[in-house]
Amino acid sequence: MADGWSTDTGEAVYRSRDAVKNLKVKIHIQRFTSTAALSQHLQQQVLTQQERGGIELDTLNSQAQSDDEEELVVGWQEKLFSQYEVDLFQSEAVCQTPLERQYHTEIMALERTRGRRNRRIFTYTDFDPFTSFLSQRNSMVTQVKSNPTFLAHRMANVRHRRQDRRPVDSTFPKSRLITWEPSEDFVKTSHVVNTPVQTMHIMGDMGPLGKLGQKEKECLLCTIRADGNGVITIKPDFNKGKEPYRVETEGEKREVWRLTLENVSEGIRPEEKEREQRMYKDLYVRHKDYLNSLVGQDFEMPPPGILRLLVNGEIDSAKGFEYDNLYVHFFLELPHNWSTLPFHSLSGVTQTCRTKTIGKDDVAFFSYPFSFEAFFRREDETEESLPQWPVLYFKVLSLDFWQRYRNEGYGYLVIPSTRGKHTITCHTWRPLQTGTVSELRRFFIGGSPELEDYSYVRVPGTFKGERLSRFGFRTQTTGSVTFNLHCIQHARAFVDASTLKKRRQSVLDQLGGFSQQGSVYNVLEAFQRARRRMQEARESLPRDLINTTAQQNSESNA
Repeated sequence: MADGWSTDTGEAVYRSRDAVKNLKVKIHIQRFTSTAALSQHLQQQVLTQQERGGIELDTLNSQAQSDDEEELVVGWQEKLFSQYEVDLFQSEAVCQTPLERQYHTEIMALERTRGRRNRRIFTYTDFDPFTSFLSQRNSMVTQVKSNPTFLAHRMANVRHRRQDRRPVDSTFPKSRLITWEPSEDFVKTSHVVNTPVQTMHIMGDMGPLGKLGQKEKECLLCTIRADGNGVITIKPDFNKGKEPYRVETEGEKREVWRLTLENVSEGIRPEEKEREQRMYKDLYVRHKDYLNSLVGQDFEMPPPGILRLLVNGEIDSAKGFEYDNLYVHFFLELPHNWSTLPFHSLSGVTQTCRTKTIGKDDVAFFSYPFSFEAFFRREDETEESLPQWPVLYFKVLSLDFWQRYRNEGYGYLVIPSTRGKHTITCHTWRPLQTGTVSELRRFFIGGSPELEDYSYVRVPGTFKGERLSRFGFRTQTTGSVTFNLHCIQHARAFVDASTLKKRRQSVLDQLGGFSQQGSVYNVLEAFQRARRRMQEARESLPRDLINTTAQQNSESNA
């Protein structure tokens, strides 16, 4: 008989898209006695008999089932009262909490109507106070000896989601927000991911039939947990045609019971499945339309004749400077015909960064991001010269612990005229004053010659003369600064009237170049090519120019 038990009592994990409230489990328990074993043996021998043998066995089984056997279908979070709870909550005086008073009302209603449909099998739902204590209690189901895994050991001490609740208006203590020396219990209870779950325990009262209601005779038969992600955990798993589980009670009289679990949840009907699929499809379509409404169907186009420049840059590093604790002050100069948004800032300053020796150089890594947006509009459409691009001027400075401020170098960077990613290293210089006094001042108290205007690092964009400086001054080469730039250029393609006239003239020249003795087929083919080019040139024109040309043609015809 020992070989007829199922020893695989580990928990099983299921994932379901259906609501967990539709879960139904059939539990069957039977006391394993010599009479039950004989009945099962005789039943297997006379399975082929249809009349007399079947009647005798049915009579024997019905008598055994009334005393030592029970079968029940239990739904998710369905409350079935035990005999102990019935005796306890019948008196309203012992009911203190709202849940206990609710149980008292339900028990009295059951007593007035049909009574309880269960005798031995009962449940503890997620709202019962016993659920949290049963989570740490071992099951009475006989299982194979095994050592718990590391994850099981950690998860065994996770707090139940209904314990240690704080009121809504409570606040966390402002002291000891960080535990510098956490204990092992603190790590177990506070640093493990705890998804809120609902728990349900299916219990069995294994006492004698006339003495039900003894707390020490209660046995844990099955535990079911479900979370909001559709993950359902059941321990032990459904039998699924395997042998029943062995349940052994404690005490002097160790009784053995047979336990069988079966999933009897109703499957979804075809029409309901089709309706659910349509509902999901409609939901996905609505969500897609909502996202499209947020993003839009068209790109954000600049006005005709305007070039939009977006630069996302980074001041990566600086190296080769004399002193430590470097920072960079920078600003962007926009040449003629360039503009930006009123609220957009074109200057900035990095954080102070200490240098790190890499090879023979002292390198300061800033990784300071910046971005700006500028617009270019050509005033004279006939001008074909390339525009001047924005220039980024920067100044490298150092500031030590004694607040000694020193100028380390000036530099500039012309924004690339090509789109894409660019890595540019700019070399710097600083003004140098002759004599030892300036060097002593720079070393002891800080300070050095500076430019009044940063744009004089190169020829300023606003300078209109022929010679910037007649005398000049002495400089000293210092270090270099590395920039990472991502340039994006955005413009709407258009063709002006002069370009259109040139294209028309080229088409006419091609038509006039044919000899009068050429074939008619070649002339028609050239005409078709010219017509296609005319259509392409017309489609590339802006709408306002087309409307103006059409209006002028109608007036001339009139």
